[in-house]
Amino acid sequence: MNTPAHLIVGAAAFGHDRKTMWAAIGGGILPDLSLYLLVFWAMFVQQIPDSVIFNQLYFSDAWQGIFAVDNSFILWGAVLGLGLYLTSGALTAFAGSGLVHIGSDFLLHHDDGRAHFWPLSDWVFESPFSYWDSGHHALWIGPILALVTLVCVVVLWRRHAPWGWRLAFFALLMLEVNTLRSWVLYF
Repeated sequence: MNTPAHLIVGAAAFGHDRKTMWAAIGGGILPDLSLYLLVFWAMFVQQIPDSVIFNQLYFSDAWQGIFAVDNSFILWGAVLGLGLYLTSGALTAFAGSGLVHIGSDFLLHHDDGRAHFWPLSDWVFESPFSYWDSGHHALWIGPILALVTLVCVVVLWRRHAPWGWRLAFFALLMLEVNTLRSWVLYF
């Protein structure tokens, strides 16, 4: 899934009030944050071409080692356990949203997956499905994800009346639709 979809789905699943909404959004973005930071640094500071970033650096041991930490079922599960133990709605929403994010990534990354069981294992699951690669059913997965995202936006609109939230969810939905369209056109 694309990051906007992760944010929307996490918010719909765990953002029941203002506090848990912000926590769910944080958990929805954190597993992708290192990727954005690394790409920004490589692209704009180091001036490395896109082709090197996404064909070499992305798959390098250094980058994959970072991704293993912020995409670890083990670590996110521990945070969820702590949230439940402390009866912290915000921490539970944060961890739950992060787990939904990495769970969907686990199922929808073919040859670009992560070591989701770090630190116990560096094994990477190669799903037969991909959200972006048409060689692995993205032409079916993409519309399903768009529908799920749309349903989640409707849920969020009904749950949260303030127009600021509604505009934010609509903007995320438009980013998701545009990104899915781009994946179909380019891959």
